[in-house]
Amino acid sequence: MATISVTIFSDPACPWAYSVSPSLRVLEWRYGEQLDWRLVLIGLAEQASQYVGRGYTPLRAAQSQVHFRRYGMPFAPQPKERVSATARACRAVVAARLLRPGSEWRVFRTLQLANFTTPLLLDDDVQIAEALRRLPGVDADAIVARLDDQSVSDAYERDKAEARTAAGSAAELQGKTAQSDGPVRFTAPSLVFERDGQRLIAGGFQRIEAYDVLIANLDPGLERRSAPETPAPLLERFPDGLTTQEVAVLLIKSNAAADRLAAENALLELLASGAAVRTSLGDDALWQPTATVDLTDPKGLESTSKGGSHSSPGASCPIDPGSFGGAVS
Repeated sequence: MATISVTIFSDPACPWAYSVSPSLRVLEWRYGEQLDWRLVLIGLAEQASQYVGRGYTPLRAAQSQVHFRRYGMPFAPQPKERVSATARACRAVVAARLLRPGSEWRVFRTLQLANFTTPLLLDDDVQIAEALRRLPGVDADAIVARLDDQSVSDAYERDKAEARTAAGSAAELQGKTAQSDGPVRFTAPSLVFERDGQRLIAGGFQRIEAYDVLIANLDPGLERRSAPETPAPLLERFPDGLTTQEVAVLLIKSNAAADRLAAENALLELLASGAAVRTSLGDDALWQPTATVDLTDPKGLESTSKGGSHSSPGASCPIDPGSFGGAVS
């Protein structure tokens, strides 16, 4: 059924890639299976020393989260124990893809959410495994055990090489590329839309309007689903959970401005009726339909208010901040 292939170049450590999440949810809702998604890992840093050499510090990273709050995704700004690289987390996503194709999206989003709302260090294998153990259907220990397997290394290097083919592209023309380690690479989150030999690039962070117009021009005959009147159908479509900002953007008509206050009030109505579950996440929450949450699991209730197979970006799992130790905002 898919008519347009979408390749997203990304990295779980990039706050721009994290902040584009609401727009990706809108694309999934509007076009569904007409879009065929593929995730390519950039591998922003193999060693933490690369970031340190560029002047990154735990304090600078926490202050960056304050800046990115304006885009609406959950954050818990506080300096982490140290600066971390991203390669181990990227390898975990690749390992998940090889072990169970399609599960890489859930692993990627879970690491994103944990990175920006908990003390998780993305280059700590033990912490990566702990973050992934809460994902149903994902074998966290098997993933971490394979991080250095040759098959994972080869697939990861192919991803990195593909991400570093942005020279001469529309993304470079717009200043949406980087040369942090040699070749010109796509910055996260760059999206490439392809259909019948046509290739359109939305380099780096873009608004939903940019993605929408590229898709419409590639195939004007697509079916385009309208926004629902309430969040209930959204939670049903994304049972692994949506943040408040994602719901707010999904509820807007066309590409108008999101009304976050109205979205949260509507979500609270679902919570009060028992149709939704709210899990605290940084300075916000993850919202899920009640039917998908195992309320008999004591661990699952620790930070939760009562009230399948994924092959696209909008897959996640509630995060337990206490799993990583240290103080949590």
